[in-house]
Amino acid sequence: MSAVLRAQGLGRRYKQRWALQNCDLDVPPGRVVGLVGPNGAGKSTLLKLASGMATPTVGSIEVCGGRPAAGAEQLAKVGFVAQDTPTYAGLSVADHLEFGKRLNPNWDGTLARDRIRRLGLDPKQRAGKLSGGQRAQLALTLGIGKRPQLLLLDEPVAALDPLARREFMQDLMEAVAEHELSVVLSSHLVSDVERTCDYVIVLVDSQVQVAGDIDDLVACHHRLTGPRRDPATLPADQHVITASHTERQTTLLVRAETPVRDPSWTVTPLGLEDIVLAYMTRPARAVRDTRPALEVIR
Repeated sequence: MSAVLRAQGLGRRYKQRWALQNCDLDVPPGRVVGLVGPNGAGKSTLLKLASGMATPTVGSIEVCGGRPAAGAEQLAKVGFVAQDTPTYAGLSVADHLEFGKRLNPNWDGTLARDRIRRLGLDPKQRAGKLSGGQRAQLALTLGIGKRPQLLLLDEPVAALDPLARREFMQDLMEAVAEHELSVVLSSHLVSDVERTCDYVIVLVDSQVQVAGDIDDLVACHHRLTGPRRDPATLPADQHVITASHTERQTTLLVRAETPVRDPSWTVTPLGLEDIVLAYMTRPARAVRDTRPALEVIR
């Protein structure tokens, strides 16, 4: 499989509003992908399209080699945990596992029961009596227990306290390592993405701003500080993401294909959060960069 998720010209419109547009992605398999952006950026829409819960208005999307939700075999390839980590309040933990068994042809009951036991959940306990973290872990167990090739998680820790969130993310990483899952994890918390993911997609204003390997992103983005100058005078391989100026000084965040050797610049490395925030705040007039190593769209 050359890509676990591939989108071409993908868009979804609700009445007059585009929730996602001009989306081109080619996500390799075996990665833990962080999908980040502000509220309303289109993260949930992309995950719904990938799971088959929504259909494109324009363009195409392919997941695990097929069209989302195109029959039982394709449905079995994808696990999905929605933002509210849905469980049924009146059903017990054991009832949820039985429900998973009946709905999923590749259900791994041993895996699910072992996770529940390790997490210390009482199989007889009703989901409505569980804590938020426990409900999130139960929902994750249902997603993993179906043995998907791709697991989609839509803000699964948004309502959890910091300790429960960290425990959930650690448990997710253990499951990824053990079961060789591909994961797309939606979040507005860059710190969670930086700890757990190796690939990132940044969505802002319903459009993909940048997508690529996190190590590559960090390696090729820099902050340049020096005497005031016009960014248009930079070499062709230094692409300005954001620029700010004082009367005497210019500060740029750039993506550079080669080391910056101009002695007039002070070059500072950047963390993932700095890079994500730069793409979230850059001007709407920024131009699409079509190079294959890192996909940049605007």
